[in-house]
Order: sequence, then structure tokens, then C-alpha cells
Amino acid sequence: MAVKLEDWIQWPEVEALVYAECKRPETVLGSRMVDSSHVLITTFQQDADSVTVKLTDSKKTYKMELMDEAGYYAVLISAKKIPSYRFIVKKGKTEKEIVDIYAIESPIDAMDISQFSNGVHETIYEKLGAHPMTIDGVAGTYFAVWAPEAKAVSVVGDFNEWDACRHPMRYMEDGGIFELFVPGVAQGDLYKYQIWGADGRRVLKADPYANYAEKRPATASVVWDIEKYSWQDKKWMEARKRWKVKKEPMLIYEVSLSSFRKPDTEDGELFYNYRELAPMLCDYCDEMGYTHVELMPVMEHPYDGSWGYQVTGYFAPTSRYGTPDDFMAFIDMFHQRGIGVILDWVPAHFPKDEHGLARFDGTCLYEHFDPRQGEHPHWGTLIYHYGRPEVKNFLTSNALFWLERYHVDGIRMDAVASMLYLDYGKEDGQWIANIYGGNENLEAIEFLQQLNDKIHARRDGSLSIAEESTAWPQVTSPVKDGGLGFDLKWNMGWMNDYLEYIRTDPLFRKGRHGMLTFSMIYQYSEEFILVLSHDEVVHMKGSMYTKMPGTRKDKFAGLRLSYGYMAAHPGKKLLFMGQEFGQEREWSEERELDWQLLEPVEDEMSDNERLRQYVSVLNAFYLAHPAMYADDSRPAGFEWISTLDADNSVIAFVRKCKEETLLVVCNFTPVAHEKFRIGVPFAGKYKEIFNSDAKEYGGSNFVNPRVKTSARKRWDGRVNSIECRLAPLSVQIFNATKVPVTKKKKNDSGKK
Repeated sequence: MAVKLEDWIQWPEVEALVYAECKRPETVLGSRMVDSSHVLITTFQQDADSVTVKLTDSKKTYKMELMDEAGYYAVLISAKKIPSYRFIVKKGKTEKEIVDIYAIESPIDAMDISQFSNGVHETIYEKLGAHPMTIDGVAGTYFAVWAPEAKAVSVVGDFNEWDACRHPMRYMEDGGIFELFVPGVAQGDLYKYQIWGADGRRVLKADPYANYAEKRPATASVVWDIEKYSWQDKKWMEARKRWKVKKEPMLIYEVSLSSFRKPDTEDGELFYNYRELAPMLCDYCDEMGYTHVELMPVMEHPYDGSWGYQVTGYFAPTSRYGTPDDFMAFIDMFHQRGIGVILDWVPAHFPKDEHGLARFDGTCLYEHFDPRQGEHPHWGTLIYHYGRPEVKNFLTSNALFWLERYHVDGIRMDAVASMLYLDYGKEDGQWIANIYGGNENLEAIEFLQQLNDKIHARRDGSLSIAEESTAWPQVTSPVKDGGLGFDLKWNMGWMNDYLEYIRTDPLFRKGRHGMLTFSMIYQYSEEFILVLSHDEVVHMKGSMYTKMPGTRKDKFAGLRLSYGYMAAHPGKKLLFMGQEFGQEREWSEERELDWQLLEPVEDEMSDNERLRQYVSVLNAFYLAHPAMYADDSRPAGFEWISTLDADNSVIAFVRKCKEETLLVVCNFTPVAHEKFRIGVPFAGKYKEIFNSDAKEYGGSNFVNPRVKTSARKRWDGRVNSIECRLAPLSVQIFNATKVPVTKKKKNDSGKK
């Protein structure tokens, strides 16, 4: 019985192809054995005048029949196995030889699918997304996207006139992945996925794993090969492996790249390129003595006003400032200059923009279906489904991606508290308890623990930092001990207490004296970073300058005192840009910092420039004195001298390590004291080595030029004390040196 071509055509599926509604195009496109001696080869070539199959081994050709006027071609050839072949497509006078993309084997194998489905594929970003590659001598791009409930998915772009019928993607049922290799697609090409969702809607989605994206307001993904950049930071990366976070000094400069500097150009460009920003910011951090820069989120986001905290492109540095290569060069320069780079990262929520992750395949794929679990009502954003392995894999691999591919030194996780608590920001009836009836998000806890373990398993010195605003226990304890496993935690308690205290009129500060000392009650419960962050200088909260009460002179004295006290207090340090020179307006992403404040006033150095120079000197002092940081994590590194002098609003404490002992005295009133007695830790000499009231910083120069020798006079509960000049609104630091005790000799009678 003769084999007829028509008998093997799946007409309903062919019609589905025409309308981009075929979930399994590989069943009606490509090649397959129809019996022991015949192979059916099919293709969909719109606008072709003719299509011929050319066998690559024998050079035989077989003209294909047009089975559907939309462009569906087929041919039945005699063969006992599927041969290697290509298509010869003629359109008018043009003839082109192409590969059958549905005959190409997928780079995603069973192991990839198994690991991804179980949430443990640490480099899934190498498989999903868009990857330029050459297969069988043909250059193109391999696309893969997870959309298990979609009815059909096509990759569309400029390369196929955004026509979903041209490149319907194959479906890998075991992993819920749609994938396809498209020849000719190269770096820089725009693309999206047209998803015919389970809800019946057809939506164009950006690629969740895209390495690059169009500049907003456009939303297409961009093909980009991030493996070609040649890094020059080997020395830094090797040295980082030996870095011990508990012992090392950290001065972090928090930066928004959108508004650190803005170009003054005629073409109206709003932002500098990463490569232009790098030397500006690098030089400034170097001059100021910062050890690290922390960037507010650089991942792709649609709305400037979100400051990057509503991410749509987790694997793509925003195109506002350039290409992925440009951002790599940015980080590379910092590393070559000896400065670390920390990225803000947002695993707590994502926006509802249609081109993003929301209802990605027509279902709540990345988020919970129930809004009581899947939405933040006060932010208007969606919450990740941390219990779904593929979602957990997406986030885990993304954090590791920035560490691996971009050589980032640390990840600061935003809004961790909102992940830990099921009722965060919600009223009664707006949340669902866990299986034990509690408000802890058990799935998020497990996700954070597993991610931190994976970061530390790298053993390359990279850090994980939590912005956690509650008293959740053991945030920085090892996972094996029941902790979350972070290296460091933002000390929001210290920040809130101190800012509430310092904005109080000095006349009434004595009633809030405990706000200065309370932080040491819990200091050693976690590994802390002291922060004065961007959140405290926006939304009508005022800049650090405007928080200071009093005259202009008092305000700058208050800033010098605040930064000096912060430097001496145990913990790493973070300061948001502009506050180091007394930015007087609130920060706005729409304008650059007020650098004009640093310009001379009537040929005199401005108050703002003096403050900037002060912070630079303070940073250098901090780095030069191990007592200021070496034992931040140990009670042995800190000792209170005076905590009870609320009437004078004075505190005194010791910072110490095996190399040195420093006495720190802080006066939080604008009252100077000519003779102020302070208890000291031991008998010895006390030399003032830092005073925020020094003339060169804009102070009144109420300093202690001579070394103080302690007297055996009990004060502050100490046997010994010194009397010093105490400057108004100041921090003063004395270097302490013990005086050797000499014993009196006995006389001949044996008596002293």
C-alpha cells in the first residue's frame, strides 16, 4: 500500500500553527519517522515561493509541497533513519540555505530539568534566557523560557517582524520550558515572548532571564553575550578570598547612579554612562576614603521613581547607563582601585507591569494566587512564591549570577522583614497564617538560609547583607545554628534612635539620654552595619543637615558630631551620598547632588566643603586605628566610661584592641566646658588625637593641645580620671598610654 503524504499531515495542528496556537510545534514541524522506511519533513515558511530539502550527506534534493497557503510545506522521503538536511528557500530572486530549527537538539538536558524542577540549579541562567551561540556551524541565539501553563509561546522580535507565527517555541513538558534556536539572531537584537496564557490572553512578556533590556519606556529584552568581557581584577578577587568580615574596616558610600552626577548636555541625555560614572565615583570614593560603594538597585526597572526597587529585569543591569559590558567595566575599575562594590537586591517583591513577571503564563506563576499571600497592599507589588522550587531557583541563581558574572563583592537584600513575616504591612484578614498558626513565612526563611549557605560555599569573600528592620533573632548567625546566615545586618534600631535623639533640641536631650546608650545593649546579638541611608533623607524627612536643630553653625557641628560618634560606635558604617558634605535639600532621583555647595563663598571655603574634608579625615582616622573596627564583634573591643551624665548630655567610652586603646568623649550640647572630668580606664597619659571642633573643620577650636596625665581621683566609677576641655557639640578622641608602675625599693631594715 502506497504511503501518501496527506495521510501524515496533522491538519488541526497545522491550523494552530497559522494562528500561533500550537503548544507542540515540534510535532508538526521538523522531521520524524512515519514508518520503518519513510521520513516526513515539514516546515513553515511564510512568503516562500518554493522550499527544497537538501540532504547534507548525499547532496540529494527533494522539492517540498505547499500543504497550506499560509506557508506550510512538507515532503515524504524514503529513508530508514532521519538524515541530516537543510532547507533551500526561494523568495523571488533570492535563494537561501537554512537549517531546520526544529531538528536541532536542545542544550537543556534531563539533568538541567531535574535540578531546575527541584530548585537547585545554581547556573540555570546559562540555560534559560537568550544565549548567542553557534550550532552545527550556524550562528544564532538559543531562547528558553519557563511558562508551564501557557497554551503556546513564540519568540518575536525585529528578526521576524514581531510575528508570532514565524517562531513558535518547542515545549519541554518535564520542565515546563519553551525553547528554540533561531539562526541569525545576534547581540543587540530586540525580542520578547508572545505568550498565549492559560487565561486565554495573548501577552508580550520580557524575558525574565534577559541579560539586557531596552531603555525605558520601551520594554523589549535585548540579546547580549555577557561572557566576552575580559576582566582585569584578578588581584582584587584573589585578595578578597582572604577577607575576614568581622575584622576588616568597612566604610560604605551608598549611591544612586541616577543622581550622583548628571550630564549637562544639549542632547537632553539624563544619565552618564557606566564608563563615565566609574572614574568620577571612583575618584571621589578614593579621595574620601570609602572602602566600598553600595549601589541602589541597578537591575532593570520601568519607573525611575521606584529608585530601582521595583525590578522587572533581574539579570539585566539597567540600560539607562549603558550595556552589560559597560557595567562590568564599572565594577572592574573599582576593583582595580581597591574599592568593593555591593549591590542592592530585591527578592521581596516585584511590580505588576504587564511585560514583567506578573501572571506570566496566564497564571500566578511567580506569585501566590491568593492576594493574602501574594500581594503587598501598601506597596502595590506582588510577593514571590518562595515555596515553588522554580521560583526559588530563579532568585537563588540570580543572586549567584551577580556574584559570579559581575564579580560583585556583596549582595544587600532589601526589605528582608517583609519576607519573614506573613502579616508584614497587613491588617487582620489580609494574611494567612503558616501551618503552625504563626506569622512566620517558613518558605521565605528556608529560601534565605539556603541562599546564604550557597553564597558562603563559594569561599570567595563575597558577602550577604540584610536590611532587616525588626528584632528577628539570629539574622547573622550561621544556618547550622538556626540563624538566617547573613554576614551583616543593617542596624535600623541604632539609626532610628539616634535620629530621633539628634533632632531633639539640645535643651531637652537629657530626657532622651537612653537613646544614645541603648544600642550597646544588643550590639553583640548580631553583626551590624550602622546606617544613615537614603530612606532617611526623602519623603519629607529632611536631609541630615535639616535634622540638626539650632543655627547653621550648630547644624554643621551636629553633623560632625554625628558622623564622629557613628565612626567610633562598634559596627561597619554606611552613609548615603551627599550627607557627607551637608546636602541641604532632600535627595531626589530627578536631580544631581548639590555639588555647588562645595564652591567657595566670597573666597572663603564653604561650610559644606569643610564638612566634606572633615568626613575625609574622619574616614582616614577610622582606617588608621584598628581599635575603631578590629573588635567590633567582641565585647572586649568596647567599654563604657560614662553613660549616666544625662544632665550634660555627655557619653564616654573606650574602643580598644591589642594594638591600642582610644578614649572617646561625645558632648551633645552646644555648651563648652573648660574643666570637665572624665574617668579613664587606667592610669596613664591621654593625648587628644581627634577633635571635631578643630578650626580646620569649621569648629571653635576648643581643643586639648597638651597631653593629659591621669590623676588618682575617682570619677565615673573609675579609680583614675583626667580633666579636659570639652568642646560644644563635639566628639573628642584621646590615645591612651599606660604609665609603667615602678615599685618602691625596700630599705635595709626591710621597711618601705
